[in-house]
Amino acid sequence: MPSTHVEKFVGAPRPNVFRALLDARSVRTWMVPDGMSSHIHEFDPRVGGRFRISLTYDLPTEAGKTTAHTDTFHGVFARVVPNREVVQTVEFETQDPDLSGEMTVTYTLDDVPGGTKVTARHDNLPPGLSAADNEVGFRMSLAKLAQLTEHAARH
Repeated sequence: MPSTHVEKFVGAPRPNVFRALLDARSVRTWMVPDGMSSHIHEFDPRVGGRFRISLTYDLPTEAGKTTAHTDTFHGVFARVVPNREVVQTVEFETQDPDLSGEMTVTYTLDDVPGGTKVTARHDNLPPGLSAADNEVGFRMSLAKLAQLTEHAARH
């Protein structure tokens, strides 16, 4: 199955970036591609903790995976290594068999001069999910993660 792999430099300390991965309010801000809004239904950021998130398209012309204009997904925090790694299992809530199946999202954080290197992998993409589109969304979200944590580091 296809995967998406993206790296992003974030000009903020690794603990700040790690906190943003596990804070529901932060996730609502950064884990949403441009042109969408986010709603956190459930978010328990510990190993075995569950989450459920909906992303809704701003324009009614965009088709969602769960409802007409919304992508809803749920999952579990499979691994949490403080200040180093977050691994989630994720599944879309959909009736479309081409978008079904458990995926794995892994965020790895490494110190680099001036900040943190975030390495994000999205493995086991279902056949109906374009790896190229997924990468674009991942890059948008990581840019928002950088903006959020860099702003917090300056203030």
